[in-house]
Amino acid sequence: MKKASNNLIPASTVLIIRNGINDLEVFMVARHHQIDFASGALVFPGGKVDSKDIGPDIRDFIVPDKDYVDEELSFRIAAIRESYEESGILFAKYKANENLINNAKLEELQKWRDRFNKNETSMQEFAKKENLKFSIESLIPFAHWITPDLMPKRFDTRFYLAAVPDGHQGTHDGKESVDSLWISPKQAIEDCLSEKRTIIFPTRMNLEKLRNSKTVEEALSNARKHRIVTVLPKLEKTEEGVFLTIPKDAGYGDVKESIENLR
Repeated sequence: MKKASNNLIPASTVLIIRNGINDLEVFMVARHHQIDFASGALVFPGGKVDSKDIGPDIRDFIVPDKDYVDEELSFRIAAIRESYEESGILFAKYKANENLINNAKLEELQKWRDRFNKNETSMQEFAKKENLKFSIESLIPFAHWITPDLMPKRFDTRFYLAAVPDGHQGTHDGKESVDSLWISPKQAIEDCLSEKRTIIFPTRMNLEKLRNSKTVEEALSNARKHRIVTVLPKLEKTEEGVFLTIPKDAGYGDVKESIENLR
């Protein structure tokens, strides 16, 4: 995984998964049409890394207490915060408990989700006041994408995979996201190709990657074994047209996408 460049906007995204009745399901939200990035699109919860995501005492509030460099830790803390803000799903434990907090405790913490959405608090304050530790080990690195040079706004995005904690249902925030659903990767891709839903290229590619797994257990196992190869899409011009390509060893197969198909 390449180190983030200073001219890129660092961001974290989480594919939160569960076992559905017939297939693996992932939680997705529909972004508000007035949002400046991916407006109206179906996306995974995520967003920019905030300067407050890494503080002098944040390491006191993570489990396990591994020697993460500040950059990686900031991406992971942002992933947990963004999941909580956009989906209401929280990867955290009470200090005296080895289990992730249950749905009843999650409801008691609802005021904090509102405060995060109003940018009125920080992860450090949240953890201190509620005696929490953020479950870093719940996040499995899944992908690393960098926006192509030709785009006016460029992101350095770390994608993580995580099993939904027991009892957490997930719900959109009603602000940045206006709808939410649990959906199989296969169904989401079909909805995109039929133009029922708008799904941007990186999201669709990660749905394609996820659909190779049939259960949560299989998906997490595959992610742990997979080496993360940074994806920086490139334009390739041929007699047949102009195509977007990504590294063949990144886990998505041989991708050659006509730019005419991109939304």
